[in-house]
Amino acid sequence: MQLDHVTLRTSDLEGTREFLEGILGLKIGYRPSFGFPGYWLYNGDQPIVHLIPGDGSTAVRNAEGIDHVAFRLDGYLKFREGLELKGIPYSTMDLPELGERRLFVRTPSGILMELVFREVAGLLPS
Repeated sequence: MQLDHVTLRTSDLEGTREFLEGILGLKIGYRPSFGFPGYWLYNGDQPIVHLIPGDGSTAVRNAEGIDHVAFRLDGYLKFREGLELKGIPYSTMDLPELGERRLFVRTPSGILMELVFREVAGLLPS
């Protein structure tokens, strides 16, 4: 089994699209005509993020729901530098026992995204 895609509901459709294109390099691609606005964002030939309009209400922290979405990426140091150059706030978490470093960012409408990097020298388990 493999996760096919994630659908994000956002009150800032254009801002979220621009954000994901800018930091993850996703590209707008084909989307069926559903009769409501939205985007399918592709990584290569796979539509991995679907964006649809939301009403701007926020979920309470202890409500049932998806907490965040995570993407595995390469190039931790360059990626982190890019966030700093763009002025995008982030937090970090290192998990040496897994050989991973993680960056956490929020989309313009506040959706939490976790960015996971495994190739960090000195963190990979021996």
